[in-house]
Amino acid sequence: MENRKKREKEKTEIVNMLVLFLIMLFYINIDAVTAIQPYGANYTQVKTETAPLDSPQSIPAQAGNVTELNIFGFSTTQSWQGYFGNVTGTIQLADANDKAMYNWSLASPEGEVYSSTNGTGIQWANTQCFNFTALGNYTAESGTGGTTNLYGTNLSQLEARFTIAGDDVDGVDETFASLNHSLFYTSNREFNYGECKSTNIFSDSGEGEPWKFEEVLLYEPVSTSVIFTSILDENALGFDSAAHDFEMLVLEDGHNTDTQVTQYFFYVELQ
Repeated sequence: MENRKKREKEKTEIVNMLVLFLIMLFYINIDAVTAIQPYGANYTQVKTETAPLDSPQSIPAQAGNVTELNIFGFSTTQSWQGYFGNVTGTIQLADANDKAMYNWSLASPEGEVYSSTNGTGIQWANTQCFNFTALGNYTAESGTGGTTNLYGTNLSQLEARFTIAGDDVDGVDETFASLNHSLFYTSNREFNYGECKSTNIFSDSGEGEPWKFEEVLLYEPVSTSVIFTSILDENALGFDSAAHDFEMLVLEDGHNTDTQVTQYFFYVELQ
């Protein structure tokens, strides 16, 4: 009788352990498929423009004279492309076949727009701040390096990739010279106020304003991807005095005889 009770007790314990294991496995699977990350973004191109050429001014020359001139002029950057516009979309609850169980339309969403030359393979959970003084040896951090890039691409390597000289006034460190951006989240990773290198793209005032059209420089160490990140700013007046949700700069090499274009892929994370 005692042996029977003992066997039944052992069976009960085994069943309980099996149930506990299945419950843990269920939650592990749930966590694996519900991690939030940026999705590829669709776009409609409205227009592409560049600054007009200024007409030259004439000045008379007379034999025997010497004339002192102070000359001022504009030249278009050979290092950057600008993007701006508005964002609409939905937050949805959907399956692996993109069949929506429910969605919530967003007329003026909050979140971020991301742009990178990498169209596949970005592991968003590992995203970090781009570090100008990273070691540049491309040791895979796999997310263990915290929120700052320690080993991957550094400033010198990034600028060399786009033929930018260290003393160029439109270089990367001259452009992303601030540590002054809003708190934001990328794939469940929190980036605190002013944690990453950032800049403010010009608004209707003709200059960059704090907390308006913020752009942050991010990095993903596993795929060695530089990610330009625009924090959405709902219907703010932009550089052209029209309302926009974002403005963004991305690197592009137009120096010397280089006329090739750089392909950028866009992602969006709506909140």
